[in-house]
Amino acid sequence: MGGTRESQTLPPFHKLEVEPRAMLNRVHAVFYTCAILLLFYHRSLNLLHSTTFYYFFLSLSMLLSDIILAFMWSTTQAFRWRPVRRREYLENLARTIDDRDFPALDMFICTADPYKEPPMGVINTALSVMAFDYPTDKMSVYVSDDGGSELTLYAFMEAAKFAKHWVPFCRENKIEQRCPEVYFQTADGACSGSIKVMYESMKDRVERVLERGNISEDQITCDEDRNAFKKWTTRFTRQDHPTVIQVLLESGKDRDAKGYELPNLVYLSREKSKSSPHQFKAGALNALLRVSAEMSNAPVILTLDCDMYSNDPQAPRRAMCYFMDPGKSPKLAYVQFPQHFQGINKHDIYGCEHKHLFQINPIGMDGLMGPSYVGTGCFFHRKAFHGPPSSPVLEVIDSKHRPTASLQSEAVLGAAQHVASCTYENGTIWGSKVGFRYGSLVEDYNTGYRLQTEGWESVFCNPARPAFLGDIPINLNDVLSQNKRWCIGLLEVAISKYNPLSFGISKMSFLMGMSYAHYAYWPTWAVPVTTYGLLPQLALLNGITLFPKVSDPWFYLYMYLFVGGYGQDLIDFLIAGGTIGRWWSDQRMWMIRGVSSYLFALIQFTFKLIGISAFGFNVTSKVIDDEQNKRYKQGIFEFGVASPLFVPLATVSIINLFSFIVGVSRVLQLGKVEEMFVQLFISGFVMANCWPIYEAMVLRRDRGRIPIRTTIISVFLACFLDLAASTTVKI
Repeated sequence: MGGTRESQTLPPFHKLEVEPRAMLNRVHAVFYTCAILLLFYHRSLNLLHSTTFYYFFLSLSMLLSDIILAFMWSTTQAFRWRPVRRREYLENLARTIDDRDFPALDMFICTADPYKEPPMGVINTALSVMAFDYPTDKMSVYVSDDGGSELTLYAFMEAAKFAKHWVPFCRENKIEQRCPEVYFQTADGACSGSIKVMYESMKDRVERVLERGNISEDQITCDEDRNAFKKWTTRFTRQDHPTVIQVLLESGKDRDAKGYELPNLVYLSREKSKSSPHQFKAGALNALLRVSAEMSNAPVILTLDCDMYSNDPQAPRRAMCYFMDPGKSPKLAYVQFPQHFQGINKHDIYGCEHKHLFQINPIGMDGLMGPSYVGTGCFFHRKAFHGPPSSPVLEVIDSKHRPTASLQSEAVLGAAQHVASCTYENGTIWGSKVGFRYGSLVEDYNTGYRLQTEGWESVFCNPARPAFLGDIPINLNDVLSQNKRWCIGLLEVAISKYNPLSFGISKMSFLMGMSYAHYAYWPTWAVPVTTYGLLPQLALLNGITLFPKVSDPWFYLYMYLFVGGYGQDLIDFLIAGGTIGRWWSDQRMWMIRGVSSYLFALIQFTFKLIGISAFGFNVTSKVIDDEQNKRYKQGIFEFGVASPLFVPLATVSIINLFSFIVGVSRVLQLGKVEEMFVQLFISGFVMANCWPIYEAMVLRRDRGRIPIRTTIISVFLACFLDLAASTTVKI
């Protein structure tokens, strides 16, 4: 891909090192596996010696939970088997490769709702990548508006005008932060004069139009722009409308304020019809693949979430350190950068950093076949979407016009309109064998997984300066709802013919199959987390012990499993640059998800399997409420709404509180601290994690507290569970 000045003995573009702790991880895995087998033996003994139905039920439930915990732990060993670190040598790339030899780059940005994903945020993402330190004549930015909003098109018309000043400003001043909104909040940006005035003026026009909800005639300054809005008739809806393609900037024709070429900027709203499935984000990305193939057909593609702006203008060159390395495998499909987020509070109370998902686990997968695709910050080789590396699928669309043809020519726009129609995919293999893959709400996981089962490989690029930064949800309901959607999508893959434990292992390797299985079975965490959050506590309330007393040698087995598991997780977290405060929040959110989003995802997906209900794709709101933001920065949990997700969460909190109180009182009265210690410890540990919930139920009076209705329902449910347990004890 591209030429070089030197044909032989090129300097290295990158370096890979295996982490020294890989061997320690393997040794620990051996000891921990032995401990798990001993645990199963002890649980089986308890089950065989059960004298009552209630004790048999408890023992069986705990054994099943431990089996799931052991399985999920075993899948994490795939990430710990061979973790690696990579480093790119940009200076070697610069000395060896001319700018004119870099491959063209198409960049995809998807948005779906101007009120949940404000256009100014999407604009900032687009402007940040248009200002990449990369040849401007080789870049094309495609914005997919799946909501079909004229407000988004208007916003990007304004962005195109501002880009003529912003791109040369970044180039001339060599600024590192090229997201306008973020740059103007820095000390240098606050004193940037006229360019900031232009930005604020553009921002004001866009936000006024968004607030009003329509575009007036006086805001359209030329006939060409006016013609673009004629498709928005009274029959135009977000679910039913024709294709809208608008070339806002064309490289070679449009120039910046200094006379240099600008990147292409294209707006696309694919055709929608109520009679044709649109396949959510995967369908939008496939439309972008086909439209871009007709217009620019760049061999490298970058996919970005609409709120994930560039934080490092060198990011494309870092990706090219792998794509342009002649020694790198021709099977390289994509280079994945980790997701990093701005605005996270000190202790990341909602665990939105997802350090395991985005930073810890990928370095383990990178030591095998490469990391999974996480939906954004990923540079793809276009040919990876054409089928397996050994046998590309020939039916894939190919660009039929000359590279020199104008993007606005009748032939190019006609071909682009055709491939963006809602019926184009009918009877084709799009979404099954080529393009982004359908069949799951998590199109990123599904697509990356399927590409790797075809034989493609990937690379994890994790530079010291985050390449991209995004926004996070700042209230608990949005966090859990988003996680529930992910879990449902993962289950769709888990029970399909592409199950990672069967199909994945047979097509890749045992360790790669296990790593993908870890994600596919995320929702099964609900079983052990809910079990350990309720059953030992209900047993304690009824005076039943489930664990060995402190003086029993078996006690040390349970202690080792707890300390060993949590200890290794903490070490991994700290090595990845985390803090103890954020680790505590991360493990707390794992528990919270276990009795809420994981649990609801399992239930909802089970209902879908038996035909009771269905589900769709919901856009996570990127709008920030000032009061919520203030509480978030203070580290205060935001509940606020009467969400069903909060009911089991509050119920578990209440049961643990009362079981701890009752347990302590029994210890004081009967002195059986050795027998009850483990159950008291579990209740106390859960209580410590539940402090924000107790605070939101009883102590707080702000709008972010848990609604009274949710608290009352949870109290009644806790009482019902205690009554059911005490009744069962008598059987």
